Amino acid sequence: MTTIARSTTGSDSKDGLTRDALTVLQPGFVGTSAPDWLLRRIGEGLTSVGLFGRNIASAGQLTALTAQLRAERGDVLVAIDEEGGDVTRLEVRTGSSFPGNLALGAVDDTALTRDVAHELGRRLAACGVDLNWAPSADVNSNPGNPVIGVRSFGADPQLVARHTAAYVEGLQAAGVAACTKHFPGHGDTAVDSHHALPRIDVDLDTLHARELVPFRAAIAAGSKSVMSAHILLPALDPTRPATLSPRVLTGLLRDELGYDGLIVTDAVEMQAIASTYGIERGSVLAIAAGADALCVGGGLADEDTVLRLRDALVAAVRAGELPESRLADAAARVRALASWTRRARGDVAGPGADVQEGTAPGTDIGLIAARRAVRVTTSPGYAPLDSAPYVAAFTPVANIAVGDETPWGVAAELSALVPGTGTGTFDESGTAEDVLAAAGSRRIVAVVRDEHRHPWMSAALTGLLAARPDTVVVEMGVPQAPPRGGLHIATHGAARVCGRAAAEVVAGV
Repeated sequence: MTTIARSTTGSDSKDGLTRDALTVLQPGFVGTSAPDWLLRRIGEGLTSVGLFGRNIASAGQLTALTAQLRAERGDVLVAIDEEGGDVTRLEVRTGSSFPGNLALGAVDDTALTRDVAHELGRRLAACGVDLNWAPSADVNSNPGNPVIGVRSFGADPQLVARHTAAYVEGLQAAGVAACTKHFPGHGDTAVDSHHALPRIDVDLDTLHARELVPFRAAIAAGSKSVMSAHILLPALDPTRPATLSPRVLTGLLRDELGYDGLIVTDAVEMQAIASTYGIERGSVLAIAAGADALCVGGGLADEDTVLRLRDALVAAVRAGELPESRLADAAARVRALASWTRRARGDVAGPGADVQEGTAPGTDIGLIAARRAVRVTTSPGYAPLDSAPYVAAFTPVANIAVGDETPWGVAAELSALVPGTGTGTFDESGTAEDVLAAAGSRRIVAVVRDEHRHPWMSAALTGLLAARPDTVVVEMGVPQAPPRGGLHIATHGAARVCGRAAAEVVAGV
């Protein structure tokens, strides 16, 4: 076991206790430069900062932002939710240069997964980011899962395990700490924990044979942190969600699985916690249960939130509800990871080195991986395009993790290859007749995302194929529905490079 040193400030004093309470927070903020309140709190002991798409305009701006944070404190942990694929913050306005987990799982080449994670880590490190809330180690055993889907490497626990380990190794070799999530597994849920508390009713044998397999692999690979899930698993704890459960975080993760790294919560303002316990009470319970750091700020990103949580932790210690030693231990683990990342930055290219927009020149590893992930089914008699087509994108509402800022599809990439390509976007009110009217005589490329989860999308596609059986269908979500159309392309994700790979197949290049 690693020995965690107590803070030199001493948490037995008022200032030490307050500093420890600040240390365990990982807050976000609004803006592309650090506000004064954030810099002030970093000076008072805040050790981590979380970045989201709203904080990033370019690689150069991000590098300047992280330098601004480290000018206040050299060992500050700068965290980001950069999974690649559908969930990107670095390229939130353009789409990712890297395919997501499902695409990598479809290829099933662990060396490729390691290389993709390393290149992504290199880009993060070059911009001064040193903790990535990734990878997702969830086994997507429920194909109707509304929040995991293509963020998972797949539905086979062993496949997910080997790629989770490869991802952790690749990312950390670039000097960026991995945060394997969402422990003990969010794949068998039908509810998005951003909105409510999901429940997984399976027995312990199933959990050990399925959900926990990738986390064991991540621990063996040396994952520097693990993120808890806001999910209820009655087989483990019938009353508390995993994030707030001593049985899950301390009993299972620490004691049974032997994990000694940093335990980070998923965002405490998510409704699975906020609407049931409140963020202050939930934060206290999470630290008491064994969590070491509280992610907050995807939706609540202001000084008031930081102060409320700091004061709630301090008050809980003084009231005897939270052992002072538990808070001190949590803070020490945060500082230990901060020390590791500071050392790691000295071993690899530091902030400002070789900062690039998109995939680094000379590697193209993201596009290479996206091309390898494409699966094509051709119907008898299909004729390739001989003129500019019309792209009809059937667009479902994006989940909160993905967000609606990031563009997706094939239209932009296909237009670059086939000038004159037309495009239209259709939501659940759109019909096959609407698409046919808009397309006219042009060949149709229908782009869908998780057709199997959206009856309106499936119905519109059925009507479209009845009228135009030569339609090209591009599935950019989980390819659960049977392939259909003159040409069917499964990309296993909606990253920009996945769109490019599909467009190349459609254009025949």
